Amino acid sequence: MDYKKSTAPTNTVTRDVMDLCEDTGNIYESVVIIAKRANQISSEIKSELSKKLQEFASSSDNLDEVFENREQIEISRYYEKLPKPTLMATEEFVNGKIYFRNPSKEASLLD
Repeated sequence: MDYKKSTAPTNTVTRDVMDLCEDTGNIYESVVIIAKRANQISSEIKSELSKKLQEFASSSDNLDEVFENREQIEISRYYEKLPKPTLMATEEFVNGKIYFRNPSKEASLLD
């Protein structure tokens, strides 16, 4: 997913609880779906950031040789300015962009 094009707000937004439980009928189920998606987004962002910062890793562990790298700082600032994964996941859930299913509900329908 391209997080640069995310329309999620960068700060906290008050949401109506009833709007969040429209799709599932249960606020707790909605929160679990949002939390799992937020964990997915967070791990994707972390791996992407790790790959980019790997280029700047030095082979020596000498503390005297630590220096400031402008590109590394810019990359870090970019990722700091991104919306939080929970806000991205909530925005996706509200807009209906998350696919979810509940196997226990599906099994009860088949019985």
